[in-house]
Amino acid sequence: MPVEFTPPRIAIVIDKKTFTRELVKDSGAFGICIPGAALVDLTYAVGSGTGREGDKFAHYRIDAAAGPVLGLPVLEAGCAAWMECRWIPEAHTEDAYDTCFGEVVSAAADERVFQRGRWSFRDDNRALQTIHHLGAGNFVHAGQVIQAGPLAA
Repeated sequence: MPVEFTPPRIAIVIDKKTFTRELVKDSGAFGICIPGAALVDLTYAVGSGTGREGDKFAHYRIDAAAGPVLGLPVLEAGCAAWMECRWIPEAHTEDAYDTCFGEVVSAAADERVFQRGRWSFRDDNRALQTIHHLGAGNFVHAGQVIQAGPLAA
């Protein structure tokens, strides 16, 4: 979720008891990859296991590039977008809440699905349309765009 535009900052939820949260706290950084619909199976598999048991990148043969600023692994193939973020420690939330904040230091989006600063979902880019987990392995993708109009007075 975006929280600031200048500098760009986001809020994310990472369970404070997870290995991911430990890695973020230890490194002071995190990457966000926004998978498209074509990666739904991989997204669910990777999100359902822990990295404590082994390298998920190796296990699932994930081809990641190094982000340009922090060198974090980012996925370009099959993702609508990615971001590299510096973790912003918040003393009053660190141990009490799962919400984390980050300053976006680099980002990119696939031009087939993100144009002129806006998402563009069409039939021809369905594989890159963002997915949203509903729980229990169920996802929806953001393919149907509904344009808002003015309210009648």
